[in-house]
Order: sequence, then structure tokens, then C-alpha cells
Amino acid sequence: MHFVTGTDTDCGKTLVSAAMLVAARSLPGCRSTLGVKPVASGCHMTPDGLRNGDAEILMAHASRELDYQRINPIAFEPAIAPHIAAREAGVDISPEAIMAKLDWTSIARSDFCLIEGAGGWRLPLGDGRFMPELVKALDLPVILVVGMKLGCLNHALLTQEAIQADGIRLAGWVANRVDPNMAHYQDNLETLKELMSAPFLGAVPYLPSKAPKEAAAFLDLSLLGA
Repeated sequence: MHFVTGTDTDCGKTLVSAAMLVAARSLPGCRSTLGVKPVASGCHMTPDGLRNGDAEILMAHASRELDYQRINPIAFEPAIAPHIAAREAGVDISPEAIMAKLDWTSIARSDFCLIEGAGGWRLPLGDGRFMPELVKALDLPVILVVGMKLGCLNHALLTQEAIQADGIRLAGWVANRVDPNMAHYQDNLETLKELMSAPFLGAVPYLPSKAPKEAAAFLDLSLLGA
């Protein structure tokens, strides 16, 4: 099981997470995959309740079929920071509350499981608590999605430093090109390869379709845990 975080909002965490769920099917002994989005804001109302687009994408690309609430147990309609949405709704999103809502049986039965965070690494949960506390409590290695655009070098290196400073293992990183017009893209990618200390799992090019199955071809998950 791995936790997926990103350099910032809209860096492509969900695209890469879903792509990894697809790519994982080719790993030796991997028969079942599962993607979980414990906390999500910016949800839309449906006849069956609140639904989050990112969580729905994870559901569509995992092999395990579960009820929506097992994938995204904490959902907020406003597209605002989760801790603010939680405060307005009177909902506890402390690390302990999140852990209590996760479907541990399904997670344990999955050969490859990803827990996707919200926003970037230092996500506030309210009352002075932060998402990394959950990751540390669960002893999860982290996969970092780097949104390739101007400023990504600083964002990626600062995030790597923060993860390591929290005493958490960075298991790998993925470069996801979010700006098709980024100047010196290849030079920036090579710089990151030199400066990042974790295994490089692949570079996803700019994909207008944002299709996880297409993105999966650019990933090498055999390097995880190396």
C-alpha cells in the first residue's frame, strides 16, 4: 500500500494514481487493485449523494468493485480546503477519524492499493493536525507526483525534503507534464532526475485526453520499493 501526494493541487495525482492502478495489473502476482480517496472536497450532488470526480476515476480503473462510500468516505461539496469544508459541516477529519472510516478489509485483500491524498503534502486537517500524521501512523511509503510546469523544481525538492523530514520513506516519483508549453521541459526533467533521491517511476507526457490507460504505458512500477 502506498500514499500518493503531489507538488500542488492539479498536478495530476488522480491521473497518475489511476494509471498506476492500470499498470499494476502487469506486476507479478497482482490480481487485485484498489484506489482510495479518503477525503475529497469539490464534490457534486447526485441522487445517491455527494460524488467526487477523482474518486470516481479511481473506482473506474481499479479491479475491485466497491460501494462509493468505501472509496471516498469523507466528501464535501464546496471546492475549498478540506479542513475549512469540514469545519463548516461540523465533520471531524483528524487522522484518527479518517483511519476509522477506511475499509481495512478491502484494503488488506488488495494486492496493490493506493491512498490518494488531497492537495499537496502539508494538507491541514484542522486543529493543528496535518495529513502527514495519517501517513506516518499507517507507516505508508509515499509516491510523489510532480506537476511539470514552471516552478516544479522548487516544489518537488521542497516536498521531498518535507516528506523525509517527517521520517517517511519516499518510494518513488512520477513526472506529469501539465503544461504542454513548458520551456526546457527535458532539461527540467533531467535536473529532477539528478536531484531527487527516490526511484524515478516514469514521465507522463501532456495528454489532452487525460486517459489513465494511455498514461500507464509511461510508468515502471517494478522500481517501487527499490
